[in-house]
Amino acid sequence: MFENKTIMITGGTGSFGNAFIQRYIDSDVKKIVIFSRDEEKQDKMRLLYQNPKLKFIIGDVRDYSHLYNSMKNIDIVFHAAAFKQVPSCEFAPLEATKTNVFGTDNVINVAIERGVSDVVCLSTGKAVYAINAMGLSKALMEKVIINKARELREDGECKTKLKFIRFSNVFATRGSAINIFTQQIKNAQPVTVTNPDMKRSIMTMDEAVDLAVFAMENGECGDLFIYKAKRTSLRELVEYLFEIYDAKNREIQVIGARHGEKLEETILSDDELLRSVDMGDFVRVRMDRRGLNYVNKEFKTQNRRKAQQVPPKIETQVPELTLEYLKNIIQKHNLIHTLQCI
Repeated sequence: MFENKTIMITGGTGSFGNAFIQRYIDSDVKKIVIFSRDEEKQDKMRLLYQNPKLKFIIGDVRDYSHLYNSMKNIDIVFHAAAFKQVPSCEFAPLEATKTNVFGTDNVINVAIERGVSDVVCLSTGKAVYAINAMGLSKALMEKVIINKARELREDGECKTKLKFIRFSNVFATRGSAINIFTQQIKNAQPVTVTNPDMKRSIMTMDEAVDLAVFAMENGECGDLFIYKAKRTSLRELVEYLFEIYDAKNREIQVIGARHGEKLEETILSDDELLRSVDMGDFVRVRMDRRGLNYVNKEFKTQNRRKAQQVPPKIETQVPELTLEYLKNIIQKHNLIHTLQCI
């Protein structure tokens, strides 16, 4: 699917960029362009892969003109650059907004000007019924994508297909709970848990790449895609890790929820569920194409399902995470030995 294509990954030195490169660098892709702010991470990445198909550009998605110059001859963009850490965004909401909202707007507008065929923007389940600055900024980012997709559709053919995906919590990415828990278990320390009853959907980085590529291949302009990630409580997750690593100290220390944390997260809103299409491991949500004039035939046609009962939440349709599944993931991907990855 990427034969002779040039792909740009914004924020490409992160976990998603590394996972994508590891999967596709030896394919028939023409070039992968890593666009990011961190010079040190780019240097480490260059030395790690040493592959002529990789091109590195230092830049910030907030800088429109540099982004425009950098996106020449790009076929596909995976937009991963973002402020992602909940506490950091909570204490710097304006900075999160500048990158997550205005930076995304820059990426979209440059991609349209440059004739990029597909743009897949990475979002998060925290954007659904958002209560923290990271989720709020990502929710507004999604609105920017949808609005631009609506404009493109109204103008005729959508030559640049804008799509977005929502990640659940991803195993072993920087700052993730599993990294902290594992390190504490290895050091025979008490495991610090915000709230043992917190429920989270969890996916691997391989599944995250699967989701992004599936959205790129199957999405139309304005579509949202999610992956049916497995569910678990923090208590269950820690107990499983105790078992896997034969922990000497099995003490759980409850430290209380951080700023802006929910007890239970969801990946789709009720309104989105009404527009959802089950696609096996993935769910597609078609864009609400209505304009400001709600009294029209399109509104009546698209909203017949509104009279029906809202479908069950995705979280009730997926299996719980199991000890065996967690063991297999850790062994298969050697996750714990890559916690200090780029």
